[in-house]
Amino acid sequence: MAELPPSGIRKFFDVVATMSGVVSLGVGEPDFKTPAHIRKAAIDLLEEGNTRYTANLGMPALRERIAHYLDRRFQIKYDAADQIMCTIGASEAIDVAFRTILEPGDEVLVIEPCYVSYKPSILLQHGIPVVVTTKVENDFKLMPEELEKAITGKTKAVLLPYPNNPTGAIMEKEDLKKIAPIIKKHDLLVISDEIYGELTYGGKNHVSIASIEGMYERTIVLNGFSKAFAMTGWRLGYAAGPKELIRQMNKIHAYVVMSAPAISQQAAIEALREDALCDEDILAMREAYDERRKYLVGELNRLGLPCFEPRGAFYVFPSIAKTGLGSEEFCEKLLFEGGVAVVPGSAFGACGEGFIRISYAYSMEELGVCIQKIEAFLKEKKLIS
Repeated sequence: MAELPPSGIRKFFDVVATMSGVVSLGVGEPDFKTPAHIRKAAIDLLEEGNTRYTANLGMPALRERIAHYLDRRFQIKYDAADQIMCTIGASEAIDVAFRTILEPGDEVLVIEPCYVSYKPSILLQHGIPVVVTTKVENDFKLMPEELEKAITGKTKAVLLPYPNNPTGAIMEKEDLKKIAPIIKKHDLLVISDEIYGELTYGGKNHVSIASIEGMYERTIVLNGFSKAFAMTGWRLGYAAGPKELIRQMNKIHAYVVMSAPAISQQAAIEALREDALCDEDILAMREAYDERRKYLVGELNRLGLPCFEPRGAFYVFPSIAKTGLGSEEFCEKLLFEGGVAVVPGSAFGACGEGFIRISYAYSMEELGVCIQKIEAFLKEKKLIS
């Protein structure tokens, strides 16, 4: 624990918290309120006083709705009784999955740039994270040859982080079909973090690797309600996968957590109701994110910060290489001298150096102000012509 580094994101924003007048584009949290009908379901449960423990795996009614949702949206079928487990956010699901599958010395392939918690979660189980670098020229996709090259006799699993935080990259069906034979050949497990699965753009719908032939029986799908339903503070996620793995994962969950909060589960039941209201909530937020995405990409390119066009999540990952500054130096100067907080790309792995992550989970008005501030900063420092 003493050797484990602090989060590259939290470390930076601890400084931001001490400052005033800073406009932040750093946090990956929806700026929308949780939809009213979802909040009301939780209020009703509180008023009834029905706030007891639930089954360890989660309320049966919620697991049924999750199973129906995964089948309807991503064409993957799970038995609600023993293949779905509700967790304290997708973060607990990541932790419990690694606790279940890893022996000391097992290697897990981590596709970078990626979410900052992955490698620490592996290290905490005495596993070994092995980085597989993705490149902007390949749209930050996992390439089959890079996957093959990284596999050794100690490799246990691949952590697949698509749609991706921080790049916004996605893996389409044909991309997944190219890596599936390699995963099968080496008999690997897949931990597929699909928390941004509802947030894809440009007519590109998310495809789960569990839906690819031969992958279902070796994949644990992780998802939750934080991003698509604007329910970050409710702390509710889930894992879906082979019943043998879910049964073992549930042992850890039961001993450490007992069960996810009843109030959050009741709200999630409402979020996944059978009529179109759930889909309308998601669509409205996705359309707003898409507008912001297009605006930011266009503006950053105009400012001379080449920006890969993200197809998922709610982040852009522009290159700041032309400025001659490293990622941390650029972000520190932008913060202290420009009044804008963004995240150094290096926080998401060494291959993120030369990039910054900007979240567009903010209003168009806030994004416009930040672009003005970034432009003024770049011009004042003569970092752009």
